Amino acid sequence: MRILSTTLLVFAAAGAAALAQGTPTPFTIAESGRGYASLKDAVAAIGNGKGTVVIAPGTYAQCAVQEGGDIVYRAQTPGSVILDGVPCEDKAALVLRGRSSSVDGIIFQNLRVPDGNGAGIRLESGDLTVANSLFRNSEEGILSGDAPGNSVTIDKSTFRHLGRCDRDLDCAHGIYIGRYGKLTVTRSRFDQGDGGHYLKTRTPRVTITDNSFDDSGGRLTNYMIDLSNGASGEISRNEMVQGRNKDNYSAFITVAPEGREHDSSGLSIAGNSASFVPGLQRNSSFVANFTDDIVKIGPNRLASGIRQADRR
Repeated sequence: MRILSTTLLVFAAAGAAALAQGTPTPFTIAESGRGYASLKDAVAAIGNGKGTVVIAPGTYAQCAVQEGGDIVYRAQTPGSVILDGVPCEDKAALVLRGRSSSVDGIIFQNLRVPDGNGAGIRLESGDLTVANSLFRNSEEGILSGDAPGNSVTIDKSTFRHLGRCDRDLDCAHGIYIGRYGKLTVTRSRFDQGDGGHYLKTRTPRVTITDNSFDDSGGRLTNYMIDLSNGASGEISRNEMVQGRNKDNYSAFITVAPEGREHDSSGLSIAGNSASFVPGLQRNSSFVANFTDDIVKIGPNRLASGIRQADRR
């Protein structure tokens, strides 16, 4: 009986999504109650002000550019809204350069562009908060520029089948945050990477806790966490499984492989687990430190063949 009920719920959700596709104004500004036919028109209506765009269930071949303001993009029902395959400015489904942006309950998929960085979200300025969202089957999940005075916070989200290192182009990654002030990633899942790193950041401060990095289905992937220029903060309570098909399996976490810009002596890495897929035997380092900063590496559960750290 429970299986039947679940099946009925699935069909009901599919039906609701199909109906929403025929809704003439599926993008509603919560504060005014006014509906719009396109996401870009709803965003333009908020302009440099503050507002919440509530999106009806459905799959939308649409994108939007936020030029200013503080905007929340929220699925009416979490997981029922898909932004599918249409990038704005040859960048992303959402190109964000306002004061702040928040994304809740939205699926981003099938984003590809000529420079190989097709993303669900391209963040160019302002603070960003993402929750309960799914990024899949694209070149990049979230890609940012530089904004040292701003922060990125990601919670309860999934990053799947992302990244690439082909076509003689710079690699793309699951998440790539540039020189922002701080990055927080919590209670999220990374899996089935298609190249590059699962999480790459140049921020001077990080909080990366309670996440899952499952590389068992990855293809030609690199590091789980790449702190490209070093960072302080915390990496804890993450589960990491390294797969067989790696472009680089020499480390799980790297500190400043692209040059030291930030002091990493205030970085704590503890309470994590790292292992290989069943049946795989190889040698790797849990932390590869490219600096002389003394990173605080506490107790971590490391499988046979994984040394705690090495200096490179």
